[in-house]
Amino acid sequence: MAKGNRVQVILECTEKPGSSRYVTTKNRRTQTERMEMKKYNPVLRKHTLHKEIK
Repeated sequence: MAKGNRVQVILECTEKPGSSRYVTTKNRRTQTERMEMKKYNPVLRKHTLHKEIK
């Protein structure tokens, strides 16, 4: 069975690591580098930069 192009990734807050994590998917063929998104951190109560962790 062939693997699909989409893979599940975890995004973690860069301002206060461990306080906020999100799970999303990305296409491994089109997005080869690590993902970065601005997401809401409920502990800090503001939008912060979240980066992909391994």
